[in-house]
Amino acid sequence: MQTRSERPHSFDPDDFGTPTGREVKLEAHAGGRAHAAVPHRGGRGGRAVLLHVRRAVRRRTLTAGTAPRGEVFLAEDITAAVAWQGASEALHIRIPREEEVAAPIFVSLTGTGADRRADAHIVIEALEHSSPRWCCSTRARRSTPRTSRSSSVTGAKLTVVSVQQWDDDAVHAAAHQARVAADATLKHFVVSFGGGVVRVNPSVELAVPAPRATCTGCPTPTPASTWRARCTCITRARTTTGDVLYKGALQGESAHSVWIGDVLIGADATGTDSYEANRNLVLTEGARADSIPNLEIETGDIVGAGHASATGRFDDEQLFYLQARGIPEDEARRLVVLGFLTDIVLRLGIPDLGRSCWPPSRPSSPR
Repeated sequence: MQTRSERPHSFDPDDFGTPTGREVKLEAHAGGRAHAAVPHRGGRGGRAVLLHVRRAVRRRTLTAGTAPRGEVFLAEDITAAVAWQGASEALHIRIPREEEVAAPIFVSLTGTGADRRADAHIVIEALEHSSPRWCCSTRARRSTPRTSRSSSVTGAKLTVVSVQQWDDDAVHAAAHQARVAADATLKHFVVSFGGGVVRVNPSVELAVPAPRATCTGCPTPTPASTWRARCTCITRARTTTGDVLYKGALQGESAHSVWIGDVLIGADATGTDSYEANRNLVLTEGARADSIPNLEIETGDIVGAGHASATGRFDDEQLFYLQARGIPEDEARRLVVLGFLTDIVLRLGIPDLGRSCWPPSRPSSPR
């Protein structure tokens, strides 16, 4: 497939075949580990546990075929189709019209069982003039969680934060898809720590005039881990605004990140303003960051469309400057990394995220 618009979609895993390792698709990594961990038919499955919902508005469950499940989300790879088939019920959170949700909505999901899989599907629906902030903490111990998430934003201001913390040998595959309606604003964040193979595919569709979408990510691959993402922004209507920024810090000889940014501006998307960027900070020798920004533009009447990518090593001069002022080396290194990631943290705008959403257990890998 040479263009983003050619990608097929299906809810049947058999329609995608078995990954061979030669595809561009991210699920082919490591010989299809995310697919081959357990059979998707008749296999021994784990479960996704909803630990708590600190504040939820009109929460219910949706079986397959029950709207709005399936109205926004479309499986574009085999792992997304497997997660769809494996999640018999989806969590549906619906925010009513003109509802101002002051406190963030927190949801925690945990995959359980060694050498098992946990499939989960979540649907978020924000109606006109609502302003919720939604945070999901996902974690697993030696399991293969596959999660799919869909969002529908209609004239609302929705912030979605996905915080992921994994054991070093966990395999995680997730697809986040959203449709943003007229005069609505979506802010989407992905914060990822640890894991053996982690793959997150965010996709945002701007289908009607005048919506705004911001997609931001902060992956931190650690020794012997691989983090991959295909971030997509599809614009089909006029006067839309899209902004994509992912920043990653890599530590460890085998740490590897792959970021693919796809921006598709359709023929009717006149007056569109879109930009995507990926920045990576390499902290140790052997770490590797691959960055592939793509633009697919079908009209010349736009405000702007651009992309940028940069990868650099740790700056020893910054370290020397801080140490010369009496700051210990370990603390100086943390300050440099925090300075690199500061704009991502500031965009979150949720001060109590660390206390309320992150797992309390001590991570197994250095952070």
